[in-house]
Amino acid sequence: MRQRASARRRRIVLPEVGDARVQEARTRLAAERLVDPVWVENPAADERLTQVAEHIYDRRKHKGVTAESAVTLAKDPHYFAASLVALGFADGCVAGSSATTAHVVRAAIHCVGLAPTVASVSSMFLMVRDTEALSYADCGVLPEPDTQQLTEIAELTAENHRRFTSAEPRVAFLSFSTKGSADGDSVRKVRQATERFQRRNPSIPADGELQFDAAYVPEVAARKAPGSEVAGRANVLVFPDLDSGNLAYKITERLGGFQAFGPLLQGLRRPCLDLSRGCTADDIVWVAALAALMA
Repeated sequence: MRQRASARRRRIVLPEVGDARVQEARTRLAAERLVDPVWVENPAADERLTQVAEHIYDRRKHKGVTAESAVTLAKDPHYFAASLVALGFADGCVAGSSATTAHVVRAAIHCVGLAPTVASVSSMFLMVRDTEALSYADCGVLPEPDTQQLTEIAELTAENHRRFTSAEPRVAFLSFSTKGSADGDSVRKVRQATERFQRRNPSIPADGELQFDAAYVPEVAARKAPGSEVAGRANVLVFPDLDSGNLAYKITERLGGFQAFGPLLQGLRRPCLDLSRGCTADDIVWVAALAALMA
């Protein structure tokens, strides 16, 4: 992944210049030539401030943003960085080491906007251990995704899993039930999302509803979901809600020894990726490389 990112040499803006971890990451990114870091010390003194403010005003005036308030927003490093991406001064943005996910997402939606065919911003985590890579979604944005949102989350995550790893996605829609072993509103939602995904994406292996062990462990899959082309081999894991997804990625990271990269925002016109506020400089380097692969 890092070799492919280096070959692309995308321009990635890092707006949180006062964070020592971001400063270290910038130095490493430049030294390893993974991306070309775009560094903005002070948006208020940048010659592009007026252009950024006009961009924000054009995008948000229908929501009551005035020309004056657009200038104020343009001085916010996250709004300024996202606007640089939208205006073509950068290919992607990586932020969140010192800001909430909500603020990073809001800046990205307001300044970059959704991709034309996407209804909601969601997120995924790329989980890496040795040579194994799994994609978890949604673990950072949508609290209670409905059937359509679950389908869209799965589609975006499958696309990004292929983009990041060059491996073909095998999608498992997770639940506390496997193939009708239990019932309830959440189980039916997962079942319906699976069916919808399969209709829309017949070339991508997908199955559900599956418990995690049935999705991941071949021996359990043989007992709980015999004949499934996904069970026991899933590499894209779609969670029914934010509670389960967020808990799962942290448990996988802390107890399973995986590195967790994300939350990687997906569904935007151009990549603006989020970081955990507990991230390390190494995490930032990785996420910048992933942003380059998305750009």
